[in-house]
Amino acid sequence: MASTLTYQYAVRDKSGKLITGKIPADSQAAVAQKLKSMGYAPVSISQVSGGGMSKELALPSLGAKVKLKDLAIFSRQFATMINAGLSLLRSLSILEEQTENKELAKVLSEVRQDVETGQSLSSSLGKHPMIFPPLMVNMTRAGEVGGFLDAVMLQIAENYEAETKLRGKVKSAMTYPVVVFCIAILAVTGMLLFIVPVFAKMFLTLGGELPAPTKILITMSNLLKILAIPLFFGAIGGFIVWGRVKHKESVHRVVDPIKLKLPVFGSLFQKIALARFARNLGTMLQSGVPILQSLDIVAETTGNSVVGDAVRDIQTSVRNGESITGPLTGHAVFPPMVVQMMAVGEDTGALDAMLHKIAEFYDTEVEATTESLTALIEPLMIAFLGGIIGSMIIALYMPIFKIFDLIK
Repeated sequence: MASTLTYQYAVRDKSGKLITGKIPADSQAAVAQKLKSMGYAPVSISQVSGGGMSKELALPSLGAKVKLKDLAIFSRQFATMINAGLSLLRSLSILEEQTENKELAKVLSEVRQDVETGQSLSSSLGKHPMIFPPLMVNMTRAGEVGGFLDAVMLQIAENYEAETKLRGKVKSAMTYPVVVFCIAILAVTGMLLFIVPVFAKMFLTLGGELPAPTKILITMSNLLKILAIPLFFGAIGGFIVWGRVKHKESVHRVVDPIKLKLPVFGSLFQKIALARFARNLGTMLQSGVPILQSLDIVAETTGNSVVGDAVRDIQTSVRNGESITGPLTGHAVFPPMVVQMMAVGEDTGALDAMLHKIAEFYDTEVEATTESLTALIEPLMIAFLGGIIGSMIIALYMPIFKIFDLIK
């Protein structure tokens, strides 16, 4: 039985553009026949050696990541090219060459090779779940079946652009408090390790009974000298462990309900989850993805297990032939306004349009909430930082004030 080999080829398309790639086949003649059937003019075909020094050494890329912004740009450019009449392979070749993300370019090369062998675009994208989310794969499949791939790609681009904008707003709101909190930790650590010991030696030479706040501060300084290195490595280990377990379902089950009940940020997290739910479900329904399949995907992409459970209840209700909005009344995370708007959309047959309106409303709400939180957090964090540093300074100077009183 002949084993399948890999051949590297260079061909020219109908416009004369040179295209290169690799394809598995039984023989060089089979490769030439395959390329001619695809409308290409073969220029060169050579077998790829699989051993020795010619084997490519693949090194793991550090920090290589395809972000939503990259997918949004790719989808919009892809939609424009298809709408302009370019073929699928020609569009993928151009995008592979001009994308700035090397990881995405590498994946697009593999997708193009799969499409060249006769596979569908959606199945080729589905082979890379870490790059292309299920929402994008299923919408692409719906666009291929319905013959409106360019319109679907445009919807994907708009969806990811809105999601990127939403994440940017949240990050901008969280940047200031995180920076101030880190500065507070560094300032406290520096004072406890370098400044407090100097005062402690001075107080020891003076003798006498130290005030309780000063004793507490000196005790904290002595403990930090012993625990500084273990705490440092423990913090690094904690970040590494959290990065590995934060996406697990069991962790989401514990963390997500707590996030929604936080006094200041709870409403913000709720609005973000509702905006993501409405946008993703509306986009998939508008693209022609079956509703049960859409609900299954949306349940995994809301980013909150509480909303995900509500979506699964909707899925069960629809599977039993009942309404979409019926189960939502039993979930407090969905406000009455959302339930009523979805009910109207379901009755009028315009659920996708109503979901997009809900997403736009909560996008605006998130923007307003982040602005108000930023205005509220700035003075609170300044007071927090000033209170910590000020209390430590007062605790250090209390014995000196006591000495002055004794002198008098």
